[in-house]
Amino acid sequence: MSLPLTPVKCDDKREEQQHKSAWFQFIKSVATFKGDLTSLTAPPFLLAPQSIVEYSTYWAEHPSLLVSPAREACAEKRALRVLQWFLSTLKHQHATKDENGKRKKLKPLNPFLGEIFLGKWLDDAGTTHLVTEQVSHHPPATAFKIWNDAHGVRLEGHVAPKAYFSSTINIERRGYSILHIDRYDEDHWITMPKAHVEGIVTFQIAPELSGISYIRSSSGYTSRINYSSKGWLKGKSNSFTATVYREDDESNPLYVLEGRWSDSYTVKNGKGKLLETVDLSSLRKTPIQVAPIESQHPLESRRAWKNVVDAIHANDVFAVGHEKSKIENAQRMLRKQEKEAGETWNRRYFTQVEVDPVAEKLSIKSKAAGDNHDNMIWKFDDFKYRKIIEYQQNGIKSPTHTRFDSGVGFLEEAEM
Repeated sequence: MSLPLTPVKCDDKREEQQHKSAWFQFIKSVATFKGDLTSLTAPPFLLAPQSIVEYSTYWAEHPSLLVSPAREACAEKRALRVLQWFLSTLKHQHATKDENGKRKKLKPLNPFLGEIFLGKWLDDAGTTHLVTEQVSHHPPATAFKIWNDAHGVRLEGHVAPKAYFSSTINIERRGYSILHIDRYDEDHWITMPKAHVEGIVTFQIAPELSGISYIRSSSGYTSRINYSSKGWLKGKSNSFTATVYREDDESNPLYVLEGRWSDSYTVKNGKGKLLETVDLSSLRKTPIQVAPIESQHPLESRRAWKNVVDAIHANDVFAVGHEKSKIENAQRMLRKQEKEAGETWNRRYFTQVEVDPVAEKLSIKSKAAGDNHDNMIWKFDDFKYRKIIEYQQNGIKSPTHTRFDSGVGFLEEAEM
């Protein structure tokens, strides 16, 4: 039996006090929780109206920068362009405000197993495609592929976030990505920095990056990015220093980039000569195009979470919890049925592999580089993708297992 839900709204001042109270209760539970924090349920007012599977869009929100290395004949300068593209992906992914200056809610929705996000960008670089899938729920892992056929560029990777509490909320992002450029048969192995939340006591919540991340190319160049935040006496938030150097010659950098990943940075050569100043705030995102919700597959993120997102936009905390629970309960029931039948969920676009030869060759095996050799390596399965496209073109429904749509019609047969 379900009860009608009446939207509950609050005036701004009262709402802020309620949010602060809920926030500190949440932090109290976080501080005493043992295990991966990604399994905790955040207060509804913190929830962003998008799922983590959409975060892969940040890699290609500037498609022209993504394909730029393919137009550079010099391997050294290509390494620089890959680094500059990577830096351009950080701002909107971690910013506290959107392009319109509106404060963002920082806790994305936790994807369910099998959740997908499909889209494409159209701009001067041509058509850039995206396929993302939640390939694991416990532990969480998201796999994605982005490609632009016109420029022969493809980016493929998987991210497995792990959150824990130590003075504040910390997030490790295990996994890696590989950018491949057909024209030069060149690969670039890419890792992500650690992140943590600042302002948990003052309620001025903001993400910050820390530690080190790397980009290493098969042409013999490495980029090392050091991240830092504002200290008690000096420094600025969102700061970084990056160096590009030839393999095994880190003490003689070819380029040094320094500044703030949320604002601007300078590019100097190894002798300290200023080559360029890059204003990241001037970059404008290319909007991703997705199918209308009514035409999307039941597993597509925006269709599956539509009722939850509508409730978030309406600031209806009860409806948020109600609609979110429907999805979560449906997932638990589905996992139970699979266990009883001795079955496992068939991933739609990706396949798990034991070894990735490219990553094995290029990865930096050190404590500073982080643990990127987990037991969860997912690769895009071209055969699966071609079969799905073939089915779509021929109007054939999926021959795979049954699925659910946002917790409603739990065993609704999926459409292609």
